Amino acid sequence: SGYILAKMNSLVDEEVIMKLYEASTAGVKIDLLVRGICRLKPGVSGLSDNINVYSLVGRFLEHSRAFYFENDDNQLYLGSADWMPRNLDRRIEILFPIKDKRNKEDIKDILELYLTDNVKLRKLDSKGIYNKVKPESDGSEKGKEKINVQEILVRKVISKHTKELKNSHKKKVKKGIVKDLKHVS
Repeated sequence: SGYILAKMNSLVDEEVIMKLYEASTAGVKIDLLVRGICRLKPGVSGLSDNINVYSLVGRFLEHSRAFYFENDDNQLYLGSADWMPRNLDRRIEILFPIKDKRNKEDIKDILELYLTDNVKLRKLDSKGIYNKVKPESDGSEKGKEKINVQEILVRKVISKHTKELKNSHKKKVKKGIVKDLKHVS
């Protein structure tokens, strides 16, 4: 059946929307993260039953565009274009595949993390209304946990930077000690 997970700023191109409806009616599950304008109507019986549209506007105004297609040979593309006529028909845009398996998995994990947000994420219903996504409670404290994907990603970057900085300082100190020992002998 397949799966599509896409993140972009806008989705207004009629041809693309029709292809997404066609995929949905063929049984493909589709999750779209569309920060801004979206002309696709999710959850319409017999047309877009398998399509979910989410929007996340938070601390950062994001402009990333990623397109994941799960099928026989899972494909992930990053690009510069939203799915809009001006981007697809009248501009020169770029879309490139991510071939490295680890990078592909990391990016897919990040995209999936967006779907777990229950602080800033909104879900579009078939009437065109965005509703806040609430924490799914499984009865435990963890089930009530607030998940803010942008803040999680900021913490990851800070943690990685701190670790790299510590490693860099260790190397400099070690190099300095070796250098000092050479002067002593």
